[in-house]
Amino acid sequence: MMKQSARSRRLAKHHKRLKAGSKLNLVALMDIFTILVFFLIVNQSEVRILQNIEKISLPVSVADVLPVENLVITVFTDTVLVQERPIWQKSADGIDLTEQQNPEFISTLTTELTYQASKRTELSETEQQNGRAVTIIGDASTPYVVLKQIMTACAATGYRDISLAVEQQAKQTNGEG
Repeated sequence: MMKQSARSRRLAKHHKRLKAGSKLNLVALMDIFTILVFFLIVNQSEVRILQNIEKISLPVSVADVLPVENLVITVFTDTVLVQERPIWQKSADGIDLTEQQNPEFISTLTTELTYQASKRTELSETEQQNGRAVTIIGDASTPYVVLKQIMTACAATGYRDISLAVEQQAKQTNGEG
């Protein structure tokens, strides 16, 4: 048997080491995921954004209760949306919602709310007592007559748990301290 040279032994060892394949380093992977989990926990926020609508200036309130996910009615000066779907737009002849009663708008809104209610027939215990939940997002300049029409149509279709979207105002201190 022939004796191998030092160079051939070194090359054979090198090729053997390359054939073995690489192993996955789980420790480094676990470190990354641990850091990611802590990052997500620290940066979790309690601010809830209903919709990113720049055209609406919300009224200011000192409410402490956060809104829950539910049906959303958005009121612009010339359009009304239910779940981001337009159901009414100001017509060319100038008919708008600020009139005392707009039966066409009320019937359209009632039809849409009935359709939305039919998509989910199972009601929770609180929904059976308080009615279905709805959030109305309207500009601070939206006339009360318009909100009253919308709230009346909501109540008529079983959406009695009505929330109005507002911008939370910072609590004022008594000046002590």
